[in-house]
Amino acid sequence: MNKAELISAAAEKAGVSKKETEAVVNALLDTVKATLKDGEKVQVVGFGSFDVKRREAHTGRNPRTKEAIKIPASKVPTFRAGKALKDAVNTKNTKKKK
Repeated sequence: MNKAELISAAAEKAGVSKKETEAVVNALLDTVKATLKDGEKVQVVGFGSFDVKRREAHTGRNPRTKEAIKIPASKVPTFRAGKALKDAVNTKNTKKKK
């Protein structure tokens, strides 16, 4: 599912326009990005949490030339699913597939 499909599905489920839903989805994503950029964690109970991990500088290797290269330290966004989301994904679908 891409962003446009997510917006369409959410708009239909909530009974509001796609334009309103798009504004809310964009605001949510912008807020999550800004919060992570500020070094804070975003936790949605029942869904999961977004956090930023620090990746230390290390030495890598160019696969073409086999030359050693230095990879600088960086920050990486991470997501950890909550129990309710894990349970929902692992629940067997009771509908029969044709």
